[in-house]
Amino acid sequence: MINKTVQHVDEAIRDIHDGATIMFGGFGLCGIPENCIAALQKRGTKNLTCISNNAGVDGFGLGLLLATRQIKKMISSYVGENHEFEKQLLSGELDVELIPQGTLAERIRAGGAGIPAFYTPAGYGTEVAHGKEVREFDGKPHLLEHWLRADFSIVKAWKGDTAGNLIFKGTARNFNPMMATAGTITIAEVEELVHAGELDPNEIHTPGIFVARIFKGEKYEKRIENLTTS
Repeated sequence: MINKTVQHVDEAIRDIHDGATIMFGGFGLCGIPENCIAALQKRGTKNLTCISNNAGVDGFGLGLLLATRQIKKMISSYVGENHEFEKQLLSGELDVELIPQGTLAERIRAGGAGIPAFYTPAGYGTEVAHGKEVREFDGKPHLLEHWLRADFSIVKAWKGDTAGNLIFKGTARNFNPMMATAGTITIAEVEELVHAGELDPNEIHTPGIFVARIFKGEKYEKRIENLTTS
């Protein structure tokens, strides 16, 4: 059995280079690869193109990399909680591609499935449609959208094994599994790391064939983006 375990986050991200395109899993602040983001900030890797549902918040998640000007371009669907993102966007300092959330998810899934393009009605008649091919299906206009792939996909799972098989929990399952399939090199950080064969095959969400490196993360904060009490 192939062992894909690396001992530390620095080893996991060792070949992420300046100018890389990286997918970051998670939804809001749930299921984000906290260890890898912090390690990239510490290394100072710059000019990154980041594909993520959102850009974290000020001082946490991808907000850490925005604050140190390490992100050149953001491809995402929601950025409403990050003032640093807003400032860099409005000043023209940051290149931004905003995509309807379902379209973003499908473009990533298509990248992992080897489907180079597809048509969707989402975004027709808005700025999203600018410059895109339009075709009519069943009397309804659809936009041509292209797949998304990345040099690296960095995901965070609840549990994984040494062969790279992953199980996600709750909301963390939204973008992580599809991103795991769409990166040339996929790096997984997990809360629990077990030996191959210990996971129930019926519960595995991402097969290890998609994962190049896996390690046990440390000290997860798991912040709540907007705490609501009654």
